[in-house]
Amino acid sequence: MTLIKICGITNLNDAHAAIAAGADALGFNFYKPSPRYIAPESAREIIDTLPDSILKVGVFVNEESPEAVRAIANRSGVKAVQLHGDESPDYCRALNSVIKAFAVSNDFDINQFQAYEVDAIMLDTKDNRLRGGTGRVFDWSLAQQVSRIVPRLFLAGGLSPENVSEAIEMVHPYAVDTCSAVEDKPGIKNHERMRVFVRAVRSVKP
Repeated sequence: MTLIKICGITNLNDAHAAIAAGADALGFNFYKPSPRYIAPESAREIIDTLPDSILKVGVFVNEESPEAVRAIANRSGVKAVQLHGDESPDYCRALNSVIKAFAVSNDFDINQFQAYEVDAIMLDTKDNRLRGGTGRVFDWSLAQQVSRIVPRLFLAGGLSPENVSEAIEMVHPYAVDTCSAVEDKPGIKNHERMRVFVRAVRSVKP
């Protein structure tokens, strides 16, 4: 079964609506320039109300050190870290439960992540300004190639209720990640869109 991660959670109401819809994981963005930024202490208030079965993921972009990531993770209560910047293999090795994100463009080298000893690889759409949450799809044939050589692939980048079932059928990812396509505005989720997204994922036969 494909896992479902809903990213960019900023408030308690959306967090519980995402879980009620059927999400398996929630993402909390600790990158301050992001319109979906949440302070670690605010994330903690939400996370403390969530079931243990839900994976809580902290999103980081080029934090100064792995120690800084660990400190924020401990304050917030997230159990996994999603590194969405230019973090090196050594940087990633210093942390536990790592999802390393790579931005995909037309000249993407599918071999670049092979030096990374991480728990999962995420592919997202490359944008020179945004680090995730672009709402734009990339060439899934590249993700198809990656899914054959990594055990756990998180597919992101413009996934919506309208296209996620097609993406799963083509790529067969370990997990799918959505953000902007289930929002009314950055950081505010549309609860019906989240429900429809989950239904679309679950409609795909294994």
